Amino acid sequence: CNLQPKDAAKMPESAWKLLFYTLSWSYGIYLLFFTDYPFFHDPPSVFYGWQKGMEVPTDIAIAYLLQCSFYGHSIYATAYMDTWRKDSVVMLLHHVVTLTLLASSYAFSWDNLQGGEATFPEQGLGCWGATKPTLLLCPGRFWFRLYWFPLKVLYATCYSSLQSVPDIPFYFFFNALLLILTLMNIYWFLYIVLFVAKVLLGQMQEVNDVREYDVEDTKK
Repeated sequence: CNLQPKDAAKMPESAWKLLFYTLSWSYGIYLLFFTDYPFFHDPPSVFYGWQKGMEVPTDIAIAYLLQCSFYGHSIYATAYMDTWRKDSVVMLLHHVVTLTLLASSYAFSWDNLQGGEATFPEQGLGCWGATKPTLLLCPGRFWFRLYWFPLKVLYATCYSSLQSVPDIPFYFFFNALLLILTLMNIYWFLYIVLFVAKVLLGQMQEVNDVREYDVEDTKK
């Protein structure tokens, strides 16, 4: 494939993330569009009839298993296996927050939240590993994480939850975690804007990941 050595070193990481995001996104599409769940077209329905101790449907429990397994592994992989980048600390925090959100929502019966969250995986992050397809793939990050995520997930959790269940427990806890994830999405989107700006202004001789440290920086 004529890959540069640094690109070849990142290939296993990128291939693994591409595989997981493809499977996760496809399963989320299945849950929202090929089952009876109306979460996508009617976000407030996430909290219709909500009660403490509700049983988690098997298909949503499978989504929890996939997501929790991946983010649990990702905490270790980011710290010890993946290429260390300028945003790696934020990436670690992201994985911890996401795993906490998933585990807590399962434990405290906010499980319908997973039905919506599973549709908006971090496919925008996955495209960073191999930088040359970034211009083609990363518009999806804006659409999924900065448009649909607030419109569907945050609207349901911040507003609709109180309309359906005024005394719903852990309201501020879950919404704080979701808002932290939103801030991280904005942070990574700014990296994408910087990347595109450098390409358009001709400041890059070759297409590189702007999150990576310069060779000169690594020698200091």
